[in-house]
Parts: sequence; C-alpha cells; structure tokens
Amino acid sequence: MPEGDTLFRTAAGLRPYLVGRTVTAARTGGPGAMPQVARIVGREITGVESLGKNLLIRFDNGLEIRTHLRMNGSWHRYRPGERWRRPAGRARLVIEVPGAVAVCFDAPVVELLEVRAEGLHPSLRRLGPDLLAPDFDADEATRRLRDPSRAEMAIAEALLDQRALAGIGNIWKNETLWTERVSPFVTVGSLDDETVARLVGTARRLLRASAGVAGAGARSGSGPRSVYGRTGRPCPRCGTRIVSRQQGTEIPRTTYWCPTCQRAKAP
Repeated sequence: MPEGDTLFRTAAGLRPYLVGRTVTAARTGGPGAMPQVARIVGREITGVESLGKNLLIRFDNGLEIRTHLRMNGSWHRYRPGERWRRPAGRARLVIEVPGAVAVCFDAPVVELLEVRAEGLHPSLRRLGPDLLAPDFDADEATRRLRDPSRAEMAIAEALLDQRALAGIGNIWKNETLWTERVSPFVTVGSLDDETVARLVGTARRLLRASAGVAGAGARSGSGPRSVYGRTGRPCPRCGTRIVSRQQGTEIPRTTYWCPTCQRAKAP
C-alpha cells in the first residue's frame, strides 16, 4: 500500500501541472462511477495535497476529490494525446486541463465532497496528525498512541493505526522500529513515554527524508532498507539474520525485525 511519502511525492508531481488551471474535461470509470464529477468541469484547481494516505484535489467552487490508492492504485500524468501506460479500462478518474491529463488508475476510493465537510468525513475526521504536515503535532501523536485503548496493542500494529498518526505504512513501521531497537511485538503500554516519543520522531524523520521534504536530509525514496524485505539477510547493525512473520488480525502485514537488536522475542 502506498505510504504517506509516496502520496506526498505524487501530490508534488501533479501540483505544477494542475494548480491554477481550469478543468476542461473529467470522467470516472469502474465500480461506483461518479457522474457528479461533471461539477468540476470549468472550475479552477486550487490545490493538490496529500493527507496521510489520501490525495485531495481542491477546486475554486469549494469541492474536492479524494482518492485513496489502497494496494494497487496509482496516479499518472500525461501530455494530451500521449499513450497511457495502463489500459483505459483501469482508469477510475481522468482530469484534463490545458497541457496535461491526470489519470488515477485502480484506486478503490474516488469521491467528490465539499471541502467544508472534511471535518465530518468518516475517514478524514478520524485521522491522527499527519507525519508529513509542516505543523505536525508530535505531542498529540504520542498522546494518541498512548491512549488506554491501545495499551495492549503491539507497537507495530499501533504505528499503522492511522487514527493515531497518519501516513506511516508497513515499510516505515519496520524501519522505525529497527532504528529505535524496539521489538515489534511489545505492547504500547510496556513502553515508556520517552521511547514512544522517539518512535514518533523517527517515523517522521524517515518519512520526510523518503518524501524528499526540504531540509529533511537525504532522500531515500525506494532505496536500500535496513530490515524491510530483507528476510534471511544480515542486519546492517549486528549481522544477525533478519526474520519476518505475519502480524496483525484485521489486516495482517509482514513484520521484519532483527532478533538481536530488537531484543524481545516474538510470542
């Protein structure tokens, strides 16, 4: 599933070609086709922003389009008349402006809403602080992680809870825990405040670097990882072989960790 850094880069890539331009044509396809998308035709695009794992495109009439890519979705940008790299039948949303065509492929979530309704939206209103937001509230993210409802939750699962902090996914969950030498299987309640705060800070730093945020350090993008996807290979820190297993009940994800550096053993 694309994480917050991917959505941040996607928004940054679309923004120069969409913002300030008037929509000349728009259409949706696939399940849940949205005829009301015609309401954005003739309107100026005022913003393209990422919010956690969501992409929001805003218009001058107070409307916005929200997409969530889940596992397989992606945004492409083409020149008018350029051949698409995926079949047209997989396009969920097409927005045409002078000089560019933005196409969202395979996204399971494409919806039109009013900007003023964000605070009431069932998904958006529950999001925790966005790790990539300039005004990210680390104290609030830490407070949400330490909420009593998450005390018995494994820290690896808690970090993926977008209601605690938005934008982190499986890659940076694993890399954050390895960086801070924390076992993925310990409960949130067993960690002290300082450790939880460090995890929040490291998750933000790694995500910002991967997203290419100015001043965040070297951009990692899709570069080498320390543990993610490295089952059986040596830990870069101590040489112990990296291990992995499925973790989580609602949506199991593969967790990677070093059994030496991240001391606690899996139950």
